[in-house]
Amino acid sequence: MVRFRPLALVLAASTALVGCAVGPNYKRPPLPSTAGYGPLAAAPAGPALVQGADVPGDWWRVFKSDALDALVAQALANNQTISAARAALKAAHEQTLAQKGFYYPSVAASFQPSRAQFAPDLSSPTASGVSLYTLTTSQLTVSYTPDLFGANRRAVESLAAQEDAQKFELEAARVTIATNVVAAAVQDASLRAQIDATKAIIAEQQRVLGSFRRQRELGNASDADVAAQEALLAQSEAALPPLQRQFEAGRDLLADLVGRTPAQPVLDNFSLSALTLPETLPVSVPARLVDQRPDVRMAEAQLHSASAQIGVAVAARLPNLDIEAAAGSAPLDLGLSLSSAATFWSIAGTLVLPIYEGGTLLHRQHAAEALYDQAKAQYEGTVVGAFQNTADALHALRTDADAVAAANRAEAAATRSLEIATRQHTLGDISAVALLADEQTEAQARIALVQAKAGQYADVAGLFQALGGGWWAAPPSPPNPRS
Repeated sequence: MVRFRPLALVLAASTALVGCAVGPNYKRPPLPSTAGYGPLAAAPAGPALVQGADVPGDWWRVFKSDALDALVAQALANNQTISAARAALKAAHEQTLAQKGFYYPSVAASFQPSRAQFAPDLSSPTASGVSLYTLTTSQLTVSYTPDLFGANRRAVESLAAQEDAQKFELEAARVTIATNVVAAAVQDASLRAQIDATKAIIAEQQRVLGSFRRQRELGNASDADVAAQEALLAQSEAALPPLQRQFEAGRDLLADLVGRTPAQPVLDNFSLSALTLPETLPVSVPARLVDQRPDVRMAEAQLHSASAQIGVAVAARLPNLDIEAAAGSAPLDLGLSLSSAATFWSIAGTLVLPIYEGGTLLHRQHAAEALYDQAKAQYEGTVVGAFQNTADALHALRTDADAVAAANRAEAAATRSLEIATRQHTLGDISAVALLADEQTEAQARIALVQAKAGQYADVAGLFQALGGGWWAAPPSPPNPRS
């Protein structure tokens, strides 16, 4: 046991030789002094904005649709993008743990039996002088590199920051997928309503065309009147196929978002009437936005990683100490012997000081510093973009409320005008051309109202995404059936 004491000394050195970590200590850059969203005046007809309110983790429930809630849950459990992000996070975590292993000594054992014969004319390496012998070498080796200047600590710090970046990439994927599901469901409901409205318009215009043809037979309508109604009908019929194409593509998108192929379509049918517009919407204070946005947190993690890499580059230019110890036995048989005649040990330390590397280490440090400057600029750009994105969402909600109110008024006015025009045409007070204009106006107003309502729902989802999606308050991730 006395002969194995050098190994214990190496293990003790692993805790005694601890130095400072060179390089900059990371600090988050301050927010711009002008950080904010601009005026937050909400439209009287839209949801009220509550400043400082928190964003719920399951924000899509504000629409009060069980079918939508179930579809989002399926997407979060089965979407392949989220599964890939989870795997990337696990890999990043394992890389961090692997780097932490360099804090400790590495220990290896070897066992090497051999049979050798020396030429009789040569001197035998054995004490007995025999030329044919069996030698079994058993050895335990311990090597350790003290982290004198924190190179490994900075490397671990960099990898831990990369792990944080992967974590926020996963959260960003979850928020994006949930938002895309809501947007696709709203688009599905919008297109379904537009298709139904277009079909109703076509049916109504076919009825009017039949009336014009009968009136022409009676001499009360001209060929020009019939031709004009036929042109209007053809125009409405031509608008239907593109809507149906968009609708089918949207159904395929919904299937893709929940991890299916078009052969396994989503069976839920969404309608705008089944969705509820929330009465209030949260607006996070500007100082919290940088903590809530996954893209900002991801950019900050990349900046932190780049900061730590400067320390790694600086430490590479400083002295490095390697300690290695070995102990074992080499008896002239196939066993393990602890006798003094068969045991051996060694301990050695190597101090390496870089003197001249052709500028390699210096320029690597300069490159690390430049990459930090790049990451800092990217972080600041992401912060500015986050405020712009949130401000855009707030502007959209204000104009959406105005647009829906205006579309409601326009649709009601067009409907009344068409009813009056129809009665007047029946009495012969107005021409068929005047009636056609009212028909077309009413049809356009009906479609515009559907589009305005759908845009308002979609922009509510956009605001929740712009505010970070509530990932910090989200319920636990559903199990992945493929894991």
